[in-house]
Amino acid sequence: MSARSPIVAPSILSADLSRLGAELAIADPALDWVHCDVMDNHFVPNLTFGPIVVEAARKLTTCFLDVHLMMERPWGMIDAFRAAGADGITVHIEACPQTREVLRQIRAAGAKAGLAIKPKTPFAAIAPYLPDLDLLLVMTVEPGFGGQVFMEDQLEKVRAAAAERATKQLDFHIEVDGGIAPGTAAAARAAGADVFVAGNAVFKAKDPKAALAALHADVK
Repeated sequence: MSARSPIVAPSILSADLSRLGAELAIADPALDWVHCDVMDNHFVPNLTFGPIVVEAARKLTTCFLDVHLMMERPWGMIDAFRAAGADGITVHIEACPQTREVLRQIRAAGAKAGLAIKPKTPFAAIAPYLPDLDLLLVMTVEPGFGGQVFMEDQLEKVRAAAAERATKQLDFHIEVDGGIAPGTAAAARAAGADVFVAGNAVFKAKDPKAALAALHADVK
């Protein structure tokens, strides 16, 4: 298990954007991040939103805005998302052949730099970049849509990343995204994750505040 304090990051992909202020009010700014899933209908088969929604979220919350770019050529949008208020920007290794250059670009813009890995991509592809990261995002579903079933086999990547972090005394968060709910969150926590992205489990719940509290309890 990670020694880091756990962070639950509700994903506004599952929120009602017509009442985003009320939706974000469930998040305690002293504890939580807010996750923003940006999809371009090219890298993944869905289209969500761009910097304008991140800018709106920035006006509504003081939480850390964790922006996940599921898009081709993300380097062309980094400055725009940082200007919109992103505190952290995560790109996909599968979309960035010049990985280190993009990570440096994110940091130069003033944001924390994250790198994501899809389920079918082996951990070996991302391992060389761990020293360059503020955050590693292990996708526990195929990216594109919320509400999918958690892929437990992806926890092997979490365990491998946690082992590398400990052995090499590195300093990065391990985030999991996809099918996160009470139960799966605890399993990811035990594997070494410390940031837990939850969309439907929070925003589609009858009582989102209670659902958020349940997730916190699950990963203590």
